[in-house]
Amino acid sequence: MKPQHLLIALGFAVLPFGALAETINVAVAANVQYVFDDLAREFQKETGIEAKGAFGPSGKFATQIANGAPFDVFMSADMEFPQKLHEQGFASSAPKPYAYGTLVLWSTKGVDLKNWQKTLLSPSVNKVAVANPKTAPYGREAMRALAHYKLTEALTPKLVYGESIAQASQYIASGVADAGFTAKSVVIAPEMKGQGQWVEVPKAAYEPIAQGAVVLKHGQETAAQASKKFYDFLFSGKARSIFERNGYTLP
Repeated sequence: MKPQHLLIALGFAVLPFGALAETINVAVAANVQYVFDDLAREFQKETGIEAKGAFGPSGKFATQIANGAPFDVFMSADMEFPQKLHEQGFASSAPKPYAYGTLVLWSTKGVDLKNWQKTLLSPSVNKVAVANPKTAPYGREAMRALAHYKLTEALTPKLVYGESIAQASQYIASGVADAGFTAKSVVIAPEMKGQGQWVEVPKAAYEPIAQGAVVLKHGQETAAQASKKFYDFLFSGKARSIFERNGYTLP
């Protein structure tokens, strides 16, 4: 068997001599950072196209995209930011949810989370991490959960804000915060699994975290076919199984 035929049989794309693999740039909500490598790997195996991810708070990405940042696809942590981009002409279509996120409370400092509402109010907890609710949808829903349990006023002096869910998670993992709110996808990621304890926040306490994706104007203009392929891949059976095993629920 010729080498190129062997590569094809093993599932590797064979490019003409001198050709470069096509690449797209994806703005990825911070809660998806531990999942994105699996998504990008499967996508490249399937199409030969490389998807490069940049990770951060969805609100900050929305501002950057509106100011001309050259991203091709946006995987937001909510539907609102990509919807606004679509309304402003920066996305080729309205967002579609690729997954629903789950909010959890996490501690690596031995904090008792069985009765977490009472625990957060106790003197033993001095700092509670939360992502910036203005730019991070998980932070927004964490604040909604605190309001639901009428804890906002009492806990406001204890809150420490991360720019994104990733930074809030770093505060928790490092012990800078005694406890904090993050995404389930973070605490069950291989890099974090087994660190501390966590509990799911009851879903009745916050709005469903529908995470929407869009093909952006830049992607439509410079890499339309590749961008659309990645967007479509996010709703494929392979991608859905990746999301599901990483703590997300499916649309």
